[in-house]
This record gives sequence, C-alpha cells and structure tokens, in this order.
Amino acid sequence: MQTDLKKDARRILMISFAALLMALNINTFVHTGGLFPGGATGLTVLLQRAGQQFFNVELPYTIINLLLNSIPVYIGFRFIGKKFTLFSCYMIILTSVLTDLLPSYAVTYDTLLIAIFGGIINGTVISICLSMNANTGGTDFIAVFLSEKKGIDSFNVVLGFNIVLLVVAGLLFGWDKALYSIIFQYASTQVVHILYRRFQQQTLFIVTDNAGTICEAISRISRHGATIMHGEGAYHNEKREIVYSVVSRSEYKKLITEVQKIDPKAFINTIRTDVLAGRFYRTPTE
Repeated sequence: MQTDLKKDARRILMISFAALLMALNINTFVHTGGLFPGGATGLTVLLQRAGQQFFNVELPYTIINLLLNSIPVYIGFRFIGKKFTLFSCYMIILTSVLTDLLPSYAVTYDTLLIAIFGGIINGTVISICLSMNANTGGTDFIAVFLSEKKGIDSFNVVLGFNIVLLVVAGLLFGWDKALYSIIFQYASTQVVHILYRRFQQQTLFIVTDNAGTICEAISRISRHGATIMHGEGAYHNEKREIVYSVVSRSEYKKLITEVQKIDPKAFINTIRTDVLAGRFYRTPTE
C-alpha cells in the first residue's frame, strides 16, 4: 500500500512537471511561431485563432480543450484503463489551466528554431506522460488504444488527423505556418520514438550453454516466453543451444545484463522487430 502511494505521488509530481512544461511550450514557442501542434492541442489552438481573427472573440483554451477531450477520455475509461485515464485527465486539466494563467513570452522569433525546439519539448512532454502511465489527451488516447488492441507502434496513425488539421490551418492562416508545423510535429514524433519504447519490440538470439536458466530469466523479468533451438558450432563442431525471444525494447537492455551475469560467454544478437503477429504479452494498463 505504501509503495503504491509513493508510486502515485511520483506520477503526480512528474505529470505536474510535464503539464507545466507543456503550458510553457504553448505560450512560448507555439503562440510565438503561430504554429499548430498535433491532436487536440493543435485543434484547440486552431479554434482559438479562428475565433480571434474571423469573429474577434477570445476563446479560453481550457474550455475548448476540455470539450475536445471528452470523447477521447470516454475511450480511455471504456477501453484502456481507469487509473490511466484519471491521471491523463489530471494532465489535461492542469495543462489547460496553466496555459490560460501563465503569460506568453518570446524566446526567439526565428520560426525554424521555434518549430524544432518546440517539437522537441512537445515530444519530451508526451514521453514523460507515457512513461508515467498517462498521456496528454486527444489523439494520444486513440494512439494508445490502437497500440493496445493491435500491438503496433501506432503513433504514426495519428498523422492522418494532423494532415487534415494542417490543411485547414494552411487554408485559413497561410501555408508557411502549416509547413513549419510539419517540422514541429515531425520533431515531436521522433523524440517520442526515441524516448518511449513500450510498443516497440526487439528480437533476441542468444547462443549459450545455459539456455534453461536464461529462459527462466526472460520469463521472470519480461513475462515473455522463449524458444530453445539446438545448433552446432561451425569451428569446433560443438553442440550449442540458441534462445530465441521477442521482448519490449524497454526491457531488452535489462535482459542482456541479466544474460551476461548468467553466462558471461553468451553470444547475443538483437534485431529490431518492425512487424509482429501472434500472442505477445503486454502489461495491462491500469
């Protein structure tokens, strides 16, 4: 019980930091560069600017963002996990309120620098939330839902929605901002791919004399199974065992360290897995 409280307290602290960073990024880089982030955040910014430019109405970020997130939040509660969705709601609400409260500040007026560094910060925020078992809302819920159900790294699936968003933004506010926004979103996506690896897999081939013990370690650490194949060394014609397994990329480095403890002479080959079909265990989302 005490361990769970400490874990939740750490999650709240990290999500609060991520919300502050997201709000600062919106008020500092996004607004200064006139950019449109992806997902619900980008759609919120688009509606705000449309209201201001065409109707001379100042629309509050908080209300729009919360309304746009209502359906994704339902998807989260219904199909992903209640605790995951509650922490995500905390992230969405805190980010919205801080965005309205914090003042805007221009670090630079170079739109290319804004697009690159704003995208890096945005991707970092998304990665922090995902590592804390939460997300920033909007299309992130859809991406996680598809990843859970289909077992694929599905954040690129959201690209279709973002393309429509950028086309509308280009038609309304000029194509230069829409094109710079593509750089922003690309930088953000690449950072997420680098920092968050739960939905990416790695294939392990381990040549060893301790196959049984290594299979037990794989099961204990990752809860994945393994296959033992029997081979023969070409140099000395000695019998060898090859352990084959597919694990999450967030787990494989820990597994390699454990294998080297069990068998310091083990030969280990890792290969990035792009497509995986069949049963693959994933830790359930809370």
